[in-house]
Amino acid sequence: MRGMDRLSTGEVEDSSFTNISLADDTDRSSKSLHPRAEGLLPKMMNADMDAVDAENQVELEEKTRLINQVLELQHTLEDLSARVDAVKEENLKLKSENQVLGQYIENLMSASSVFQTTDTKSKRK
Repeated sequence: MRGMDRLSTGEVEDSSFTNISLADDTDRSSKSLHPRAEGLLPKMMNADMDAVDAENQVELEEKTRLINQVLELQHTLEDLSARVDAVKEENLKLKSENQVLGQYIENLMSASSVFQTTDTKSKRK
């Protein structure tokens, strides 16, 4: 135990322990242990950021394409709706004209002697 006490005070080394100076650790903490890794990290981060940017760009383009498609479909729907309304109006107008023409034709037929009903039995005898 006596050898261990001396080691902890830094006076004498015990044969079972190795004295390692910790004074240099503060200088190493600011430096990278692997200089190659230090240069690789920004490259990896840039590559990751580029991949994220590319993904974001693809997503943005897809969203823009979908928005444009939705807007185009909305305009098409508005055009079709307006066309349906116009066709409905024209249909009502034509029905009204057909009623007027039908009534006119009936009046003409009733006024004409050609279309008068005759007794077919009396003519056949």
